[in-house]
Amino acid sequence: MGKYVFIAEKPSVAKEFAKTLKVDGNGSKGYIESDKYIVTWCVGHLVTMSYPEAYDPALKKWNLDTLPFLPEEFKYEVIPAVKKQFDIVKGLLTRDDVERIYVCTDSGREGEYIYRLVDMLAEVPDTIDKRRVWIDSQTEEEIIRGIKEAKKLSEYDNLSAAAYLRAKEDYLMGINFSRVLTLRYGNLVQRQLKSDKWSAISVGRVMTCVLGMVVRREREIRNFVKTPFYRVLADFNINEHKFQGEFRSVEGSEYFNSPKLYKENGFKEKKDAQELIDKLTEYLKTGKAVVLKCEKKTEKKNPPMLFNLAEAQNVCSKLFKISPDETLNVIQTLYEKKLVTYPRTDARVLSTAVCKEIHKNISGLKNYEICKDLAEEVMEMGTYKTIAKTKYCDDKKITDHYAIIPTGQGLNNLRNLKPVEQKVYEVIVRRFLGIFYPPAEYKKVNVEILIDKEHFFASFKVLVKEGYLAMCTASFAKKKAVANAEKAGNEKTAEKASEGDDKDSDGNDEVMADDALIQALNTLKKGTEVDCEGFEIKEGETSPPKRYNSGSLILAMENAGQLIEDEELRSQIKSSGIGTSATRAEILSKLVKIKYLNLNKKTQIITPNILGELVYEVAFYSIKPLLDPKLTASWEKGLNGVADGSITEKEYMDKLEGYVSRRVNYVKENPNIASIKQAFNRIG
Repeated sequence: MGKYVFIAEKPSVAKEFAKTLKVDGNGSKGYIESDKYIVTWCVGHLVTMSYPEAYDPALKKWNLDTLPFLPEEFKYEVIPAVKKQFDIVKGLLTRDDVERIYVCTDSGREGEYIYRLVDMLAEVPDTIDKRRVWIDSQTEEEIIRGIKEAKKLSEYDNLSAAAYLRAKEDYLMGINFSRVLTLRYGNLVQRQLKSDKWSAISVGRVMTCVLGMVVRREREIRNFVKTPFYRVLADFNINEHKFQGEFRSVEGSEYFNSPKLYKENGFKEKKDAQELIDKLTEYLKTGKAVVLKCEKKTEKKNPPMLFNLAEAQNVCSKLFKISPDETLNVIQTLYEKKLVTYPRTDARVLSTAVCKEIHKNISGLKNYEICKDLAEEVMEMGTYKTIAKTKYCDDKKITDHYAIIPTGQGLNNLRNLKPVEQKVYEVIVRRFLGIFYPPAEYKKVNVEILIDKEHFFASFKVLVKEGYLAMCTASFAKKKAVANAEKAGNEKTAEKASEGDDKDSDGNDEVMADDALIQALNTLKKGTEVDCEGFEIKEGETSPPKRYNSGSLILAMENAGQLIEDEELRSQIKSSGIGTSATRAEILSKLVKIKYLNLNKKTQIITPNILGELVYEVAFYSIKPLLDPKLTASWEKGLNGVADGSITEKEYMDKLEGYVSRRVNYVKENPNIASIKQAFNRIG
């Protein structure tokens, strides 16, 4: 019987496989071997696409005459820095005594690509039995399951094709567009920066789109003109309990659709707000304030959905002021230490299969000191038994992997974690356990009061059952933040300080009230007269949009579909967004590294640098679709089509080469220099 080779993406993952398979050794040779098994690894990518000069030395020099560059066959080469490991892997995969290869690279498109490149350059015979291991965590149980259920590698050929095409797409767009734009506009950019240093204009299918999002947001902020408005508030008293109601123009009001209003509850001029107060004050000398409507209801708020990578990056940016790539590294560490499931996932739900075994994850957490009481409580409640019937379980919303959750294992590794890694783990655990708790419940009262023809509205709520909120307070949360969150009584948990009052479904400001006020309001009914003790004017002003921080930008990339009008494309990008869960942080880091964007490490706020704004203008007047998420949606739709077999590789490549060729030739023939110069002058 021949030997079985297990090839992982990283040494740390390979060692977990070796441990599970009981293959002993330190790996100093680049692999570990027993009488039955050989365990080896890549170190990320071992193979890459060759630069144009590998096709023709003359192509090393950038020249418009050599564009577009569209090779008939693509060339690949071993990355020099890891050639030693490649040679080791090649030797193992092609050994005469190897009967079967288990591909254990990360379970996704990129992991598939990493192995396929090695397989191609190592010229591994097709006669060898190759199988794909697809796992969601590195626990021994999951590794054994993955090996046992491994499918023929050929069943992933469509995924492999999509991976190759994604790389070719980024390669062709990056090389062709960066070269043609640099040759056409590089000197313009250099002169505008008053720099004696030449630099290339770097653009890409995803990174330029992200740059466009940040630049557009910054310009919205710069061009924003604050508009003051004036709200009218009335002071009411019911059985010695005071509250305020806010004027809003509705049908029947003297001010309904009046040009004096900025919006339905705000006047453009203070004098007009005062005019209303004077009229109502005069009316109340003989008239009354009367309850027109009093709605009482109970509202439930369910625990939030589980973490996918984008949501985890967003939360960690807010809580710990760490960048998306730092968050990914932290969760990757937790994954490699068996503490959590696979991090590079877009799903925020569990699979039916996982839900059947979820009690194992919860039981394991009874050994996690910080949350052991919560885990025990969940087991006692027994809600895990029906979790498959809730919104937290949905097989249709899962592509490669389910949400990030704790495995309930690897807890002995906790003491060796950095403080931030321990905190991130706790946040993941609490988010996970939260879904097994009941919703928070509020008593709500909405009041509408009529004074003459004018309507005043007030909305109140009080927390009556904490539900899942009772377990949301992290051990590291500051007391002030905890108090604010509890006072706010909403999903903004203790690790997120309250950001102010909520809005109800009708757009009213919801005020947290004490139980005594709620009881007093409960006595109101239509026709009840209430005392109005006076009015006040509250001045406000419109606010500009907020700048992106590293976390909110990642979320914006994930949800870029909302920026697309076309329903089909919006639906397509909704499941994939701009970039992938595995690449978004890397794209952002690259934009910062090449000085197109600036990242404030202290606040994680992102702003465009002057170079980024210049490149934005170059793209806008030359290859404008690069700035539009619609382009990414269109290509992602095609890649998914290749992955599911509905589109052939040839169809995709024909479309890709045609697009690149048309855009490059357009820039060569229509440089738009005058328009770009004018745009540069506006930037300054």
